[in-house]
Amino acid sequence: MAIFSKDPKAMEEFTPSSGSNSLSIIAAGTKIDGDIDTDGVIKIEGRVEGNIRAARQVLVGRQGEVHGDITTREAVIGGKVQGKIIAAERLEVQGTSSIAGDINTRAIAVIEGGKINGTVRISDAQELGPTPQEAGRTPPQVAVVR
Repeated sequence: MAIFSKDPKAMEEFTPSSGSNSLSIIAAGTKIDGDIDTDGVIKIEGRVEGNIRAARQVLVGRQGEVHGDITTREAVIGGKVQGKIIAAERLEVQGTSSIAGDINTRAIAVIEGGKINGTVRISDAQELGPTPQEAGRTPPQVAVVR
């Protein structure tokens, strides 16, 4: 089997590639205390207490929990999130999800049963900077879902 080969070229096929094709999984029963930063995709089935930044996508499974902010291009939430979500392109709130925090995104899909307690701001990706509260001004009320 090539994984045990002494030939360095044989090992290259087993070396994880860096970049946007990478997938990280936080399995059920796993708890992470601290921030996560990845250039690829992260799937959370366990619990994360910290902020998450993923260049491509954040997936929170039905049993997944995040206590912190999420910043990504696309997010699919099926579990619990307590914190702000910034999804530059798209956010999907599945029917099993519960979100307690403000949302900034370009497009949102909320499946029946999904719960959001916070302000939802729909804007272009270029406008997804700090929230109006962070910038010291009163936020425009685009949509409030409770």
